[in-house]
Amino acid sequence: MKRYKIVHETHYDFNGLVQLLPHTLRLRPREGHELRIESSQLDIVPEASLRWHRDVEGNSVAIATFNTPTQSLTIKSDVVIQQYDVSPQDFVVADHAVHYPFSYRDDEKILLSPYMTGMMAPDNTLLIVWLERIWQYGEDIETFALLLRLNQRIFQTVAYRRREEEGVQTPQQTISWGTGSCRDSASLFMAAAQQLGFAARFVSGYIYSDTASAQSGSTHAWAEVFIPGAGWKGFDPTIGNIVGDQHIATAVARLPQSVPPVAGNFYGTPGSTMRVNVWVTEVT
Repeated sequence: MKRYKIVHETHYDFNGLVQLLPHTLRLRPREGHELRIESSQLDIVPEASLRWHRDVEGNSVAIATFNTPTQSLTIKSDVVIQQYDVSPQDFVVADHAVHYPFSYRDDEKILLSPYMTGMMAPDNTLLIVWLERIWQYGEDIETFALLLRLNQRIFQTVAYRRREEEGVQTPQQTISWGTGSCRDSASLFMAAAQQLGFAARFVSGYIYSDTASAQSGSTHAWAEVFIPGAGWKGFDPTIGNIVGDQHIATAVARLPQSVPPVAGNFYGTPGSTMRVNVWVTEVT
C-alpha cells in the first residue's frame, strides 16, 4: 500500500465583477478496493454551497453554487489517499478472451455497447491503415499482448506536448501530427481499441512521479479497456505502461470531453484567466 497527498488548486481572475453560475467539480478520487480516501478537504473562495452526487458512471461530483459577486475564484482540493493497486498485472483473463480476436458475451455487450463506438469517426481510413502496423488479420496473439503493443506504439510515435487549451485532438490529428497531450494519446488509444472491437473508456485523474517528468504537476489522462475476467484495465500510452499504483483516477467517461475537473460559467464582464497547480506527493 502507498499513500499519496494530492493538492489541486484552480484559480480564475475575471476582468470585472461577475456572478458565478453553478460549477461542476470532479476532484474526488474514485474509491474502491484499490483506492481508499483517508482525508479530503475542499476550500472555495468566494464561499460556495456544495451538493454531492454520483453521476451515471459512478463518479463523485460536487455542484458548487455561489451567491456573492466576485472578481476571482479559487478552488483548492486537498486529498490523502491509500493506493493498493501495487500488482496491476496480477489478473486472470477469461478463457474465451485470452486470445484475440474474441467476442464479448451477450450480457456484457448490452452494458458495454456505448463504450465500443464512442470514438468512431465517419471516416476511419487513416486509423485502420495505422492499425495495420500493429496487428493484421490472422496473426495469433494474446489479447493483453495486443493491448500492450498498441500502448507502446502510441508511446513511441506520439511525442508528448503539454496543451493548456481546452478540447481534444481527433485520433486522426494525433496520428498525422505525431504530437499530443496525455488526453490526446488516451483518445487515440480508445479509438484504436474500439476499432479492434474492444470496449474502452476515458479516465481523468493524477499521476505520481518521483522525477521531474513532463506529466507531473498537472492532471493526467489515460484509457481503460474491459477485458473479460479482468474487468476494466488501465493503459497509459503517454508513458507506455499499464496503469498501477502511481495513477489516481477521479472520473471515467465514454467521451474525453465529458469529465473536466472543473467546469462552470459566469455572467458579467467578459474575459478571464486561469491558473492550475497540481502537486502529488508520496507520504509515509
